[in-house]
Amino acid sequence: MPWERGKHVGEEISAATLLKNNNGKAFLSEDASKRVEEPFKVEEAETVKVPPPSPDKLLVLGGNGFVGSHVCKEALDKGFTVASLNRSGKPSISESWADKVIWNKGNLLEPDSLKDIMEGVSAVVSCVGGFGSNSYMYKINGTANINAIRVAAEKGIKRFVYVSAADFGFVNYLLQGYYEGKRATEAELLSKFTYGGVILRPGFIHGTRRVGSVKIPLGLVGSPMQMVLQSAKPLTRLPLVGPLLTPPVSVASVAKVAVRAATDPVFPPGIVDVYGIMRYSDQKLWAL
Repeated sequence: MPWERGKHVGEEISAATLLKNNNGKAFLSEDASKRVEEPFKVEEAETVKVPPPSPDKLLVLGGNGFVGSHVCKEALDKGFTVASLNRSGKPSISESWADKVIWNKGNLLEPDSLKDIMEGVSAVVSCVGGFGSNSYMYKINGTANINAIRVAAEKGIKRFVYVSAADFGFVNYLLQGYYEGKRATEAELLSKFTYGGVILRPGFIHGTRRVGSVKIPLGLVGSPMQMVLQSAKPLTRLPLVGPLLTPPVSVASVAKVAVRAATDPVFPPGIVDVYGIMRYSDQKLWAL
């Protein structure tokens, strides 16, 4: 017969037989067409349950202090997981927010003890500082924070916020170890965290401060001073006395900007003075 069995791309077709007539037109045999009409059997893919991403973990150094405790509360209110490192571990604070913080006992002067604590941390806020002799002040404000910065950089942590202090002119010389330690920490932070390091330089920080079981309402003095001095910025340029006119700022504002700087990827790196702290704290929303 004038029919020939065809091939498809040089391969034998066993399931569906392709035939050609004399005009060169191809068609499927009856057996093949029946096979093509059969529906394909597709097995349903197994559903994989992926857990939602956990919130960023923020490590607050000195979280049991005046500023640090407010930073912890602010971060918790924003929905972040909060851990803290202190020399004494969990403080005796009878407030509900304290039970939500992961408290760690450690010493910033022992860098090796920091590595496990910084595991899984996305950002660090340091509120560590202190007064005393010049050597002691340099050690607490400088060496301790520098150790933390170096370990955080080694761990690949992306953002580090340091609560420093504004310049107060000749007062800097009276507290030489305090300011030299803070400026050394700032230099280390800008070196190690070029794109994710933020330095806050508030002046006098007011708010309700707890000393033991006693609460001291610093806002009674600080809040009126802030209202008067925040519009007197040109006076801060006066020689000698100018820096003393730096306006106070509330601890709530410092905490709000610290958490924002640590968790907002578009927050600009660098130094934020007291006027910047007040400006950022007034902004209601930021990108997360």
